[in-house]
Amino acid sequence: MAFAQVSQGSLRLATRHAFIQPRQSVGASRVLASRNSKLSVRMGAGATNPGEDNATGIKTMRSGIKEAADENLLTPRFYTTDFDEMEVMVSQTLNPNLDMSEFEATLKEFQEDYNQKHFVRNDEFKAAADGIQGPNRKIFIEFLERSCTAEFSGFLLYKELGRRLKKANPVIAEIFTLMSRDEARHAGFLNKAMSDFNLALDLGFLTKNRKYTFFKPKFIFYATYLSEKIGYWRYISIYRHLQQNPDDQLYPIFKYFENWCQDENRHGDFFTALLKSQKELVSRNDWQAKIWSRFFCLSVFVTMYLNDHSRSSFYESIGLDTTKFNQHVIIETNRTTSRIFPEVIDVEHPDFFKRLDALVLTNAKLAELSKAGSSVFQKAPVIASFAFQLLVIFFMKPVQGGSYELNDDSQLAY
Repeated sequence: MAFAQVSQGSLRLATRHAFIQPRQSVGASRVLASRNSKLSVRMGAGATNPGEDNATGIKTMRSGIKEAADENLLTPRFYTTDFDEMEVMVSQTLNPNLDMSEFEATLKEFQEDYNQKHFVRNDEFKAAADGIQGPNRKIFIEFLERSCTAEFSGFLLYKELGRRLKKANPVIAEIFTLMSRDEARHAGFLNKAMSDFNLALDLGFLTKNRKYTFFKPKFIFYATYLSEKIGYWRYISIYRHLQQNPDDQLYPIFKYFENWCQDENRHGDFFTALLKSQKELVSRNDWQAKIWSRFFCLSVFVTMYLNDHSRSSFYESIGLDTTKFNQHVIIETNRTTSRIFPEVIDVEHPDFFKRLDALVLTNAKLAELSKAGSSVFQKAPVIASFAFQLLVIFFMKPVQGGSYELNDDSQLAY
């Protein structure tokens, strides 16, 4: 899930509002940990003393291993779901809406593994990392950590879905397995990049010790579709910017984003097919589908906007204007999403980004209050203001969307 810190944070927002409780999936985490601990990178030479990285002050678990960032509303999270319900949804026997020809074509595309030889490092990486010092060094490490954790979260979920759905639908199960291959490749590449900065994540430890949040399958479909598609637009936008402004290319990982983003696009297209197989999730005639579609769009867009504006120094370091970058990504993602979701937020209404900017200021106030140790009572007015602003955006007049294949009243326009 490229840049899934965006959508993973939104999943947490959805958890709060959809009355879905986080829980520790002990069995799943232990199984996955035993399989995937090899993805962790452990540093030897050049590592700093346990406790703190000398160059940045970042806390470490042990020599060369970064302590995982604290979990909060906006940090990437690990997810599990109702696998029995998922089996029913993808069963060829129980779901007549499954277009297996589309899934079989999708499987063939994944089997091509276009990026098998793409993620090959060179000597530029370490040299570039050594040249990034001061505040920029810390923000680059934080960027790599969040991206790695988000990709690894996708790997864990997709891997387990691939294993659990084999009997119900071998084709869809194999696609999930191949997507987990992509996510593992991304996570490993990012974690290796962290090691250029003499730090890395112990992904095996995270697998066993991080809390897993339970999410219903239909919410997995909505949120993960958005995560993959917004990841595509973020990657390709950064890549195009740096191609036009090579002097801002501080670190070579961005050169890989053009091909990398195509993994995210393929993943999103697969979830498009899954959504179409569950017509009640994307029907214009289903009021719940409209509500959830707008809710997840809002959650994803708000989370990204708040996350990025709280870390604007990273985007500035590669020559991007954080606000313009976010607006471009949100508009393009929304246009893409409107082709499948029955309704989307009107992000091109002039009031939309004004209200997001107001949320940035409100979020900054909340952060200041939290840092000062303020009580919930002291935060209450600011929290109420934040909630009110969200509701105003949610109840803005939506834009009708949806696939023409699923709506009888639709007409193709040329």
